[in-house]
Amino acid sequence: MENRIKSIANSIKEEIIAIRHTIHKHPELSFQEENTASLVENYLSGLGLKPSRIGKTGVCAMIYGNGKTDRTVALRADLDALPIQEINQVDYASTVPGVMHACGHDVHASSLMGAAMILNEIKDELDGNIKLIFQPGEEKLPGGASILIKEGVLENPKVDAIIGQHVMPFINTGKVGFRKGLYMASTDEIYITVHGKGGHGAMPHLCVDPVVISAQIIIALQQVVSRKAKPILPTVLSFGKINSDGGATNVIPNSVSFDGTLRTLDEKWREECKGLIEKIAVNTAEMYGATVDVRIEKGYPFLKNDETLTSDIINFAKHYMGDEQVEDLDIWMAAEDFAFYSQTVPACFYRLGTRNEAKGKVSAVHTNTFDIDEDAIETGCGLMAYLAYSAVKTS
Repeated sequence: MENRIKSIANSIKEEIIAIRHTIHKHPELSFQEENTASLVENYLSGLGLKPSRIGKTGVCAMIYGNGKTDRTVALRADLDALPIQEINQVDYASTVPGVMHACGHDVHASSLMGAAMILNEIKDELDGNIKLIFQPGEEKLPGGASILIKEGVLENPKVDAIIGQHVMPFINTGKVGFRKGLYMASTDEIYITVHGKGGHGAMPHLCVDPVVISAQIIIALQQVVSRKAKPILPTVLSFGKINSDGGATNVIPNSVSFDGTLRTLDEKWREECKGLIEKIAVNTAEMYGATVDVRIEKGYPFLKNDETLTSDIINFAKHYMGDEQVEDLDIWMAAEDFAFYSQTVPACFYRLGTRNEAKGKVSAVHTNTFDIDEDAIETGCGLMAYLAYSAVKTS
C-alpha cells in the first residue's frame, strides 16, 4: 500500500502546491479564516465528501472505510496566519499587508487536503474511519483546538487517536522527526504593571520610580527559574515587551508595564510558578513604595505524545520512508494548541522537514522570510495518509 500512496502523492504534488500557493497568497488571521475555510469546503466537496463548519471558521469531514472496525483516527491541520509583513520575493507571496503564513499553516492545510485525496481514493482499503479536522485559531488564545473540542470535534464518531503534522525548518526536506512522551511546553501570558509616582528626573527623591522598580522585579523573577524550579524540569520565563505611560530622558513616568511568557512541562509546578511570580512582583513593588497589577492569562497545556501510539507511528513512518529518514526530537519549549487534543485522546504530533540550504529555504518560523522547500509537500500529504491508513488497519 505504501507504493500506491507514494504514487498518488507524486501525481497530485503540483495540485497540492498550487493549493498551498492560493492559501499563502491570501492569509487570514486567527478566527478570521472565512475564505480559507470556504476553499477547504469546496475542495473536500469536490472529492465527494460532506464537510461541515465547526468553530465558525473550522471545517470537519469524514472518510468512512470498509467497516472492518469502527476505530476512528483524526488528522488535524491549522488554518490561521500571523500578523507579519512578508518580504519574500516569490510569485505566491502574501497579498494581504501585514499578514503572512509565517508558521507553515498553509503547508499543513494543503498537505491535509492532499492526504484527504489519497485516503478518499483508497477508502475501500481503510479498515476504519478518518476524521479530517481543519482548525482555526492555533496562534491565538484560547486556541482553536480548545473551542473545537468543546463543540464536539472528537465525538460523533468518537475519535480514538489524533495525528498532527507541523513544518520544521531545522530538519531537511525528506525527513521527519518524532518524540515520544513529553514534547512541547505549556504557555501562560504574563502582564505586569507597576504604579509609582512620576516627576522630574533631576528630583528622583520626590518620585517612586516605576522604571527602576520594574527592572528590580524582572531581575528578581529570573530566580523563579534559577532557584525555584527543579534543575531537571525545563522552565522558561521570558519578558519581551516593556512600556511606560510617558517619560523622557528627564521625566520619570507614573507607571511601567511589561509582558512575558511562562513555559514548562509540569502542571503542578506551572501553578506554583504563577503564584511565585505574583508574590515576588507584589512584594518587590511594595518594598519600594509602589503598587503592582499582575494578570496571568492561562494558555495552552503541555503537549504529550502518547507513548504507544507514537511508537506505532514511528514504525509506520520508518516503513514508509526508511529508517534513516526518521529522526528523534528533543523537548521543544515552544507551545502548540494541539496540546489540548493530547490531553484528551491519544495523540501524536510530529515534524515535517522543510529545510533546503541549496534552495535558500532556511528561515525559522515566525519570521518574515519563512518559506519551505515545496518538495516536502509530497512527503507531507503522502506520509500523513499512510499513517492514517496504518493506524486504522486491523491486521
